[in-house]
Parts: sequence; C-alpha cells; structure tokens
Amino acid sequence: MNKKILIINTGGTISSVRSEAGYQPQGGHVEQALRAMPALEHADMPSYEILEYKPLLDSSNISYKDWNQIARDIEKHYQAFDGFVIFHGTDSMAYTASALSFMLERLAKPVILTGSQIPLTEVRNDAIDNVLTSIWLCAHQPIREVCIYFNQRVLRGNRTQKVSSSRFDAFDTINFPHLAEVGTDVNLATGLLLQEHKQSLNVQTLKPKNITNFRLCPGISFDVLETLLKMPMDALVLETYGSGNAPNQSKRFLTMLKEATERGVIIVNSTQCAHGRVEMSQYATGHALKEVGLLSGYDMTPETIYCKLLYLLSKYDDLDVIKAEMSKNLVGELTHESA
Repeated sequence: MNKKILIINTGGTISSVRSEAGYQPQGGHVEQALRAMPALEHADMPSYEILEYKPLLDSSNISYKDWNQIARDIEKHYQAFDGFVIFHGTDSMAYTASALSFMLERLAKPVILTGSQIPLTEVRNDAIDNVLTSIWLCAHQPIREVCIYFNQRVLRGNRTQKVSSSRFDAFDTINFPHLAEVGTDVNLATGLLLQEHKQSLNVQTLKPKNITNFRLCPGISFDVLETLLKMPMDALVLETYGSGNAPNQSKRFLTMLKEATERGVIIVNSTQCAHGRVEMSQYATGHALKEVGLLSGYDMTPETIYCKLLYLLSKYDDLDVIKAEMSKNLVGELTHESA
C-alpha cells in the first residue's frame, strides 16, 4: 500500500472538546487522537498527513472564503496525494460538499467530507468509523468526485442534506440513491459514479455575491419580498409549494417577480418538499412562475442551488450563459425528467 491521503481538518464536532460554553474545536486534538488508532497502522491503510486549519472552525462559521481555501489546498497538494479527506462540522457540511463539487472542475480523485455527531474525545462516539472508513475508501474505491461519508453511507456531496441534528445517520440523499452502503461488504454503485476526467484539475474560486432564499407561507405579506427584491441582489431562491407552485391570483406578486427577472435577478424555483422535484408545467400555479422568468430548480437541494448559483455567478458574467448552465446537469447535481 503506497497511497497517500491528505486529511484537511477544518474543525467541527469531530475536533471539539468540552468547555464551559459547550463543545469547541481544539487545535492538535485530532492528530493526537489519530496517533492512538492502531487501525491506521494496518497494512491495508494508506499513509496520511494532516493539514489543520488555524483557527479551527465550528461549521456554522464557514463562508465562501473557507471554501476557496479548501479548494486551493486540494489544488496545491493534488499531485502529491491520491485522495483527500476533509474533517468538517455537520451543520454546513452539505453546503461545503456542494460548493466543492462545482469548484473542483475535472476532479479525478476522491474528496470525502466526514465528521461526527459526538467528538473523538467522548468514549461513545461515531467519529472513529467515519474517520477510518473515509480514509480507507479514498485508497480502495474508484471514487472521483466530492462525497460525504457518514454512518456507513457514501453520499454524493451535491445531493446531500443534513436530515437530523442528533442521529448518527445525520445525512441522506433523498432524491438520489446512496453511492455505497458500507457494512461487512462495501456495495459501491459504480454505475452511479461520475466518470474519470482525462483533463487536469481546475479550481474555480468563488466571489462574494448577493444570493438569498425566500420561503413562501400561506398569507405571507408580499411587502417583505418586494423590499427584498428592491435591494441589490444577484439571485433569489424562491422556496415554493409542492412541485413548484405559488399564488397565481396575486398580480402584484407575479409582477414583482417579472420585474426582478427583467432587470437581471436570477430567480430559481425550489420546492419546499424534501422528496420530489419542481415541475412548473404541471399546475397553473407553477406555470405562472415559468411565464415571469423563473428557472426550475429540478430536484436539486436548496443547498446545491445556492452553491451552484454562487459558482456560476463567480465564473461567468453573461446572464444568459449562467441561466443555461443553471439548467444543466454539471456534476450529477440534478436529474432531467421534465421542466
């Protein structure tokens, strides 16, 4: 076994210790804990190095600047390592995995994010298996994309959502099959994996953009949305009902959306439902949104829609190009069935 894995430790619960204010990430703790794991010395395990960020972050504090740093570090060490494991807090892990899936263009090596619900410091924790299996997967499985490994599941990063704040199975891909179930055997769904790229890695860094979400509720005042749309804004994720439906009897509501899209605000229709997809031609209440210029979010997660918008707005200046790319399946983030 000659493979080498780089562990990028950004912080999160896995790196935390108890304090008077609750769990907080502590520098040096992970490296010490890994040295105490005999399994990492097994012949089937790759060698590894640790790149620990200073300061370590609770993932609630992650921003696009940190995503840029992670992507640049992967690029910097890309030739020297066979795979990358990112230790990350669970709260925003799905966002980071989604962002990196777009930023790491033509990725040909595994990038696996993992963490834990209970810190390594605790006797009873979920961290040890998540760590060991993530490292092992990087060395032994033909993964060439950004994934999350958590609680015996390999999940496509840009299909993942955090579904529990307390269970060990904290993540799932509700609209997409698991890439692998890990038990006594590793059942990898090789037919679902992204294909290997022959061209070299390119990193597209992110720039600050004004993107926000707005969730519809029955009887909500449209004054709030109107005020929001009058602010400087690049894109809006409109969280609608069911298969992408919204009030179609309010001329004011539809007019403000149309005026926003005409002046260059990209508005993406995202369903509030965890399972299913946006189909704006199914009901009149959805078709009205299509008529005023909204883009379909298909079956993308809200996390992925946000990160994809940020990526495209950072890469392109032409709004028509951004809109066209938004509707394409770039790295396995959406399924085309109907618009």
